[in-house]
Amino acid sequence: MILGSVVNLFGTSYYILNTVRGVTKPNRMTWLMWSIAPLIGAAAGFASGVTWAALPVLMAGIMPLTVFIASFVNPNSYWELGVFDYFCGSLSMLALILWYLTQNPAVAIVFAIASDLAAAIPTVIKCWSQPETETASGYTASGFNNLMSFFVITNWNFASIAFPLHLVFINTVLAFPVVRKKRSL
Repeated sequence: MILGSVVNLFGTSYYILNTVRGVTKPNRMTWLMWSIAPLIGAAAGFASGVTWAALPVLMAGIMPLTVFIASFVNPNSYWELGVFDYFCGSLSMLALILWYLTQNPAVAIVFAIASDLAAAIPTVIKCWSQPETETASGYTASGFNNLMSFFVITNWNFASIAFPLHLVFINTVLAFPVVRKKRSL
């Protein structure tokens, strides 16, 4: 659990450093929306008495928020947002609101995944169409962090595996074209 969070910290720190340098141009809508749900989830976990198990969730919120903030440091690290980005951000926000309003934990998880996925779509498109504007370390580290969740799960059910499984999948989809592009250079 701690290993995954440490790897996430270092991998995403490299992504942040490349953002500050202007090498990486994160989609601000994606990174902002990626920070909201995990921060809410971590706060709810801590308020419910969860300790170490909430650490990866907290990291999954703090690191994207830091990337979002870092994108304002260097004007060259700005990725211009379009109508599609705002549409996906709106869908992500709607899913977050529905996640908050539902009283059914399984439905809430589905909405949390939908929110994360809607936020990811613009960055998935960008990673595949312009991988040179991305750094794979943040995605690989986040994927590893969430993969570590599977080593501490004691009750294997939808609630415990759905979101970490989604995050491992989406981070793989994001990292693959960036790694592939870097290897072909």
